[in-house]
Amino acid sequence: MLTLRLSPEPASASRARDVTRSHIRETCPPEVVDAAALVVTELVSNAAIHALTDMLLVVDVVPGRVDLAVQDGSPEHPELQDIAVDALRGRGLAIVDELATTWGVEEQHGKKVVWAALEFPVAAEVVSGP
Repeated sequence: MLTLRLSPEPASASRARDVTRSHIRETCPPEVVDAAALVVTELVSNAAIHALTDMLLVVDVVPGRVDLAVQDGSPEHPELQDIAVDALRGRGLAIVDELATTWGVEEQHGKKVVWAALEFPVAAEVVSGP
């Protein structure tokens, strides 16, 4: 499991994306690595813009799933908006909703956690005979 503290600044999104890619690259299919990197970018960007507090990124890989979570200090829950396709802002959660198998928002110890899970098929191991 990876945990990373981030400050509420734009550079945190690219740092989170790069660290996530490095952490899951060896255990996840390339398309999942790309999707997870984009989801993390959106989650961290949203927290940096709207919460304006330090964040904690958690990335965990279990067979067939990568779990992503961003905790911030704001009690405000993000809501999925119906945004125009050509809008310049506001599509972050729509991207998360499209790419993640499931996602949600929880409160933990007075802080908000926005999480997403991306599932993928686990390659069957080839077992050689005796």
